[in-house]
Amino acid sequence: MRRKRNIKREIIPDPKYGNQMIAKFINYVMRKGKKTVAQKVVYKTFDVLEKKYKVDPVATFDLAIKNASPLLEIKARRIGGATYQVPREVRGERKMQLAYTWILNSARSKKGKPMAEKLAEELFAASKGEGNAIKKKMDTHRMAEANKAFAHFAW
Repeated sequence: MRRKRNIKREIIPDPKYGNQMIAKFINYVMRKGKKTVAQKVVYKTFDVLEKKYKVDPVATFDLAIKNASPLLEIKARRIGGATYQVPREVRGERKMQLAYTWILNSARSKKGKPMAEKLAEELFAASKGEGNAIKKKMDTHRMAEANKAFAHFAW
């Protein structure tokens, strides 16, 4: 029996920039349903990007997400008693989800600064092709490349 189809919810663009990607990112930053707190953090992050790094925050955000989005990932697949790491191409929505998660996790793992500054640093680094989120992407690509021999198990 098939599972019920997942319905896609329409995401309302954020109030300040009118951007759907930023609204989705705010939802990822949010913890325990506190959306206004998450909005303050993200908007403060954009202020830090503008003042400290003197860059356009929305363009930097878009570039950081694009740079951190993976093309390939590996999925564990059990075949005949053995588990293989099978490289798979990543769909569009999952690319965004992984990029958001990696950027947020690397920002949260830093210590000693407010979240807005840590997030601004990570977004700026990712937009330049550096930082922990980009390192995570490269590790994932390297793993997929190393397990290319098992690509025929992907179906």
